[in-house]
Amino acid sequence: MFLLVLIVGLAGLITYGVFRSDATWTPKLALDLQGGTQILLAAEQTDGQAVGGEQLQQAVSIIRQRVDAAGVSEAEITTQGSQHISVSIPGKADEATLQRIEASAKLDFRPVLATGIGVDMSQLAATTATGEDGTQTDEEKAAAEQAKADKAAAEKIVFGDAEDLYPDPLPEGAGDDAWLTPALQAKYDAFTCDMEAELNGTNAPADRPLITCDDTGAAKFLLGPVELSGDVITDATAGMETTQTGATTGSWNVQIIMNKKGAETFGKISTRLYGAESPKDQFAFVLDGRVLSAPAMQGQILDGRPSISGSFTQESSQALADQLKFGALPIDFTVQSQEDISATLGTSQLGAGLLAGLIGLLLVVVYSLFQYRALGSLTIASLVIAGVLTYLLLTFFSWRQGYRLSLAGVAGIIVAVGFTADSFIVYFERIRDALRDGFTIESAVEHGWKKAFRTVLASDGVNFLAAVILFILAVGNVKGFAFTLGLTTLVDVAVVALFTHPMMTLLARTRFYQSGHSFSGLDPRKLGAVYRGRAQFREPVVASKGAGKKVARSQKEAERRQTIAERKAAESAGATAGKES
Repeated sequence: MFLLVLIVGLAGLITYGVFRSDATWTPKLALDLQGGTQILLAAEQTDGQAVGGEQLQQAVSIIRQRVDAAGVSEAEITTQGSQHISVSIPGKADEATLQRIEASAKLDFRPVLATGIGVDMSQLAATTATGEDGTQTDEEKAAAEQAKADKAAAEKIVFGDAEDLYPDPLPEGAGDDAWLTPALQAKYDAFTCDMEAELNGTNAPADRPLITCDDTGAAKFLLGPVELSGDVITDATAGMETTQTGATTGSWNVQIIMNKKGAETFGKISTRLYGAESPKDQFAFVLDGRVLSAPAMQGQILDGRPSISGSFTQESSQALADQLKFGALPIDFTVQSQEDISATLGTSQLGAGLLAGLIGLLLVVVYSLFQYRALGSLTIASLVIAGVLTYLLLTFFSWRQGYRLSLAGVAGIIVAVGFTADSFIVYFERIRDALRDGFTIESAVEHGWKKAFRTVLASDGVNFLAAVILFILAVGNVKGFAFTLGLTTLVDVAVVALFTHPMMTLLARTRFYQSGHSFSGLDPRKLGAVYRGRAQFREPVVASKGAGKKVARSQKEAERRQTIAERKAAESAGATAGKES
């Protein structure tokens, strides 16, 4: 019943996903079977320093973790030469996945010294002003020219080498007002957010103030030096923002967990900012030189669990959480090219793999019917149930977790057919052994199940452990093989325990099997069941000249299956009988 509920439940969830979401009735295919998107990232050299091979390998590891966290499986991430990283993703890469891949994700925590409007509205109005006929009047032209001159003068202030930009000596505190020298204040006042690209805030020194904007470009900030870096983050998760009463606001945020050192430092910072005058009570979360959020400190945060709020969607908040969780890239990258790639193997190879699996399945069916007669039908039914459950699980994981089926995954499923058949064989042979020992059919089923299930658990336990280790240590297609191998191993245990054994118990109560029909596969006479009980034997049957071969075979089978103790008991009985005679 539980197995039926599981199958119906999975089918119902997938049906709901097909009509309400992007689910499909078939698992998504991996890069080798479907093709996808190839992104070539070029490393940006800074200060004329060459990019090291260790930095590239570290970047590959971080990008792979980010892509895997996005639910994209079977991605191929490799280095190309000494300056490039190639990322191949199955299917079409969406914007959130691209952001996960290319973003540096260097997070800093800086105090806010000043904040203002990021766009000069007077310059914008003068530049875009036109007459009713679409042409500019002389006054509007003069205003536009003046706006350009003002902007040029402002850029000269912002990008010029101003003297005494920072105080001497440098203040000890990152939020100290002493940082606001007249030169820095003038540079901040002249700055607008359309100049931000020129400032290159990503490479700004950590021990100096930073002038930058938020993601929308609507607000500009003058921030103090870095008080806390992102390397103190141990975990980051995306979730719905909640109020103090526990109600959700409908907005998404990123919740951060810091290590002990980070929690202690952030606790001191929150204590200093809490209750200060605006904007000195604000603390900016700066990602790659841009302000993600600059909330006012509403209380002391001593547990090292702050949250970043902003104009996030579910996808963008999850992408940022993944970036922060796995750390910043050691070097910056730019997307050099992005192109669609065709499948390396394609549907022909998938068809060949499925044909090989079908042939193997037919051989198992033929063997079961030949070896176990009518009992082989239970093997076929169990394989069908296992196949349906595996297919539904793969389709479900493809929808919810981004799993993609590769040719290596198909190989894992084919291998699992043999493992599943082994479980049935072990169970049936234990039942036959019990019948040979003189048990009735119903007792033999229960007795054989107790012994067989321990063996099945031990065998599948080893297979599952190997699959888990392989999944953890491997990458790419091998990981797909390990996933399907582990999944089908769990399915095997579930089907044997929840379907095969209950069905066998029901069949044992039928007249066909209780009578030991010759085509049942459980005929005690054909199995050589000449025992009356353990260590108790019937009198040896001497095959006369006219006796059939069946009795002789039964006698040989009984002698072959005797245990050492039973042989010794028989020999002792024979020796005693010889002395008495």
